[in-house]
Amino acid sequence: MMQWVITDIPLGRNIQNIRMAKQMSQKDVTTKLQLMGSIMSRSTLANIETGRRNIKANDLKALKIIFDVDYEEFFKE
Repeated sequence: MMQWVITDIPLGRNIQNIRMAKQMSQKDVTTKLQLMGSIMSRSTLANIETGRRNIKANDLKALKIIFDVDYEEFFKE
């Protein structure tokens, strides 16, 4: 059973801001996610960042590891 995080535009924007602060492209991030077992595509990440798609809890957990940030960074207002 998969868990999903509710779509929330600030969440997607925060993911994008963190990614850009880490100077990573969407492709860089999705390649790392795929190496960790995710099936996320670059277009899916783009849709998450723009708030058009939900993110799986497991993918958010992986992003926390990739970006080396606390969960709070994803949920800033």
